Amino acid sequence: MAIFAKEAYGAGLGVTALLAARFVLAASLLWAIVAVRARICGRAGAPRGERPARRAALACLGLGAIGYAAQAGLFFSALRHIDASLTSLLLYTYPALVFCGAVALRREHVTPWKAGALALASAGAALVLLGGGSGGLEATGVVLALAAGAAYAVYILVAEGVVRRVDPILLGAFVATGAAATFLVAGAAGGALHFTAAGWLWIVAIATLSTVLPIVTFMQGMQRVGAATASIVSTFEPVVTVCLAVALYGESLGPLQGLGGVLVLAAVVALQLRGARALAPSRAALAHESVG
Repeated sequence: MAIFAKEAYGAGLGVTALLAARFVLAASLLWAIVAVRARICGRAGAPRGERPARRAALACLGLGAIGYAAQAGLFFSALRHIDASLTSLLLYTYPALVFCGAVALRREHVTPWKAGALALASAGAALVLLGGGSGGLEATGVVLALAAGAAYAVYILVAEGVVRRVDPILLGAFVATGAAATFLVAGAAGGALHFTAAGWLWIVAIATLSTVLPIVTFMQGMQRVGAATASIVSTFEPVVTVCLAVALYGESLGPLQGLGGVLVLAAVVALQLRGARALAPSRAALAHESVG
């Protein structure tokens, strides 16, 4: 998604227009999937035969309109200032932030293993920031990328107790709808809904390949291999972004930045292997565009 976003900016799209179109298209596709599943299963959208309560539906819309919209806006804004590879690695500080938040909220207990994983993530983030090299480090972009990770962590922590009974694909449809509303209103108010013919190719790519497809396939994978294994495998996401950024844009990480990225990902895997409940892919996380 970070690669597609860079190309969209090169085609003349702004952040607000890109995200408004992305979420409108993604929401439309997800609601179509919900409708097909409802017809197959004979009930409204959930294979388990559950209709979300009105309060839960409104909560999911709010999560998308506020929490997920904030995360997406910060992440895509960061991509305008720093390299795609650095943005992805900095975003992946969010699992450690989720753990810290869960401890503060007394949902998690600190253990030596988890404390060690948190130290790994912190050291990794520090190395990414201090490593220099040719990563195109810019303070504004770094702050935006870290803020995107923090926003995503808050989103997951808030959503954990809200969406337990909502089917993940239905949740994705609600969240995308809420986010679409936010960016449509912001774009209309600011006169920012300007599109280019070339830009639509990248909008479609982001909405389908980087939003809808990951939600559906991650769900299918989780059903087959379990939540923990699926989450560990998903940490390959920023590795793919870094490799593509190197191949397409000639981006490169300095040695310390590369080591920092490895430590951040190792911390995520370590926490998952120990079954940290706060880091398991909650249904809120399944609505993720692969943020990164």
